[in-house]
Order: sequence, then C-alpha cells, then structure tokens
Amino acid sequence: MSDVAVLGSGSWGTAFSGVLADAGASVRLWGRRADLAKRINAEHANPEYLPGVVLSKAIEATGDIAAALDGAELVVLAVPSQSLRANLAAWRDLIPADAIVVSLLKGIEQGTTARMSQVVEHVAGVAPERIAVVSGPNLAREIAACQPSASVVASTCPQTAERVAEACATPYFRPYTDSDIIGVELGGATKNVVAVAVGVAEGMGYGDNTKATIVTRGLAETVRLGAALGADPATFSGLAGVGDLIATCMSPLSRNHRVGVGLGQGMSLAEVIARTQQTAEGVASSVSILDLARSAGVDMPICESVVAIVHDGQRPDLIGEMLMSRQRKSEKPVPRQGDGPGEWA
Repeated sequence: MSDVAVLGSGSWGTAFSGVLADAGASVRLWGRRADLAKRINAEHANPEYLPGVVLSKAIEATGDIAAALDGAELVVLAVPSQSLRANLAAWRDLIPADAIVVSLLKGIEQGTTARMSQVVEHVAGVAPERIAVVSGPNLAREIAACQPSASVVASTCPQTAERVAEACATPYFRPYTDSDIIGVELGGATKNVVAVAVGVAEGMGYGDNTKATIVTRGLAETVRLGAALGADPATFSGLAGVGDLIATCMSPLSRNHRVGVGLGQGMSLAEVIARTQQTAEGVASSVSILDLARSAGVDMPICESVVAIVHDGQRPDLIGEMLMSRQRKSEKPVPRQGDGPGEWA
C-alpha cells in the first residue's frame, strides 16, 4: 500500500485521489479551504467539483499541508499550473526527501516558459529521477465515474514511472509508461490551447470539418514544437498527444473547450471565466507556449490566434481567416537538405 499526498482538491485532484484509493493507496487530499476538507470527510463527496460522485473512504481530506505531506511516499501535484512555483516555494521543506513527486499539471509557466517538471526540479529541489508526470485523455468527471480510461506516466527514470503506474492502476484506469517527459508535458499543455480554438469555432457555429481541421493542424503545431525541443514525435501519436487532444477538443466537459465556445459566442473572457468558475489552463498557457515557440523558431499560427483572441481582444473569426489564408504547402514533412528526417509543414 502506498502513502500518497494529493495537493489540490479540484476536480482532477479529487478524481485522481479516487483512482489512487481504488488502487489500494492511503490518500490524504489537501485543499486550501478547510471547510471543503471537512465536507469531503463528512460526506465522502466533493459536490463543488464532482457533484453526484461518492468518494472512497480511503481518502482523508485536510487543510493542513504539513499533515498531508507527513510520511508521503508519493506527492501528487494538482494545483493550477501558474500557481505551482509559489506553492512549491512554501512546501519544499515539507516534502519528504525520498518521495516521488508526480505532476498532473498541463501547462507552461508564464515568464519562464518552463515545463511543470522543470518547476518542480528547480523550485523544490527534487532530482529528475524522482519526478513523474501523468497525462492523457483524463476528463475528471468520467474517471470519477469509473469509466474506462488510459493515461501515460512519464519519467526519465523507468523505475519511477513504473512505481507511479503501479500506484494508480485499476480495472478502469490503465497507465502506460514512457521516458519522453518533454513530449508528454508539451502534448498536455498545447492541447488546451487547441481546445480553446476548437471551442471558438463551435461557438461561432462552424461544424465538424472546421473543428477537425483545427485539431489536425493543432497537432502539427505540437509536433513541430516538440521536435524542436527534443521530444520524440511518436509521443504525439499516443495517449498524451492525439488521445488527450481529441478528448479535450471535443468534449463539453472540457473547461478549455467551454471557454472557447463562450468566446466564439461573443462573450468577453471575464464573462466566460465567471461562468465556468474553474481554471482553464489554455488561457494562461497560450502566451507562454507562444513565447516558447518563438524562442525555438517554431511557427504556431493556431496558438498565435488564440493569444490574439483571448489576450489581445481580436475578433473570434480570426481563427478561420488565419487557417484559410496561409500559404499553400505540402501537408507531409518537408525534407531538409541532406539526410535529415524533415520538418512538419
């Protein structure tokens, strides 16, 4: 049995706590609100984030971060990406020295363009071999309802990836392992931005052809960025790439998709956020992903358009205009001079 601390009692943190408990772990779920922790313990439910879901009695909620981390073998991070650095700065001395730190976060940090595993390493002083990330088509409500799903556990250390996979394997949640932590994290972050773009198109009344075009070209942008940063392009054909992309872009359960729909319907960003009342990582990460792409010399027009709509107040139909007015080219990778494998168009 694993002793696990899950830090973050939102929908995904709560749902993943259920997965860990069903896999046999003893779980302490930390949340910043003591009143919510008391309610979770009393009702075995988190009605604010997962209404109608009964939680395992093996989950103990607490508002005391020291109590949550005491003796934890696995520390699972489930807070918003842009708040991770500040949280880790406060928590670093409480994280057990031999604990594996697992990131569920899907974002790129603003200002630094760091991936979440890099933030964990640099701020909390955790060695890379003790860091893992979990990513895939993981809509929290469906997993909390024990609907079959799969995901990827990535780490530079195979033993760490396998340890985390063992801790979260259940009859309804199947973890695969991978060593490409760069590709897995980039896939999880960029799909949120693409989902906003797909939502914008849907909100404007466009149909499946348009949405499929954005999804596919969004994947091409992700592969370009990943290849430039050292990821394995094959990663983006798997669960942490196209699998997560499809789920996030097409499901009404996706917060990023819902934000895009609202923007496409003419709502302001403030109005959309007030309606969703939850963090949509694609909103904040779109800027940092675009900064990362520009520093790497990678063209990401869909991401650029999302930034223009979300942060610069441009009209939503910019998405369609951008896609349709780009210079014609071959869809398949264009060979470089020499014997290189080519780069995505």
